[in-house]
Amino acid sequence: MPNAVIEEDLTIEGDLIAKESNIAIKGRITGDVQAKAVDVQPGGVVKGSVSAESVTISGELTGTVSCGDLALNETARVSADLSAKTLTSMKGSRVTGKVEIKGA
Repeated sequence: MPNAVIEEDLTIEGDLIAKESNIAIKGRITGDVQAKAVDVQPGGVVKGSVSAESVTISGELTGTVSCGDLALNETARVSADLSAKTLTSMKGSRVTGKVEIKGA
């Protein structure tokens, strides 16, 4: 359950740092995101780098991702360099960029 929700009608220009929180992104962020967990939901857009223990992408992300566990759902549209310990990718997700999976 998220501690913070960036709703559909909200646009953030700048960095978002919430290292101990879970963030659900339904709106738009142009800037870097640091949190415990990040969930880019359908319709959500992030342009910047994302750093978290867990990242789930169902929306759009352009930039870089560094995390422990990365999940790409069927609606994910990613143009980024990805670095994670584990990766789960659903049929239909799209990724353009370098992918580095380090293993658990």
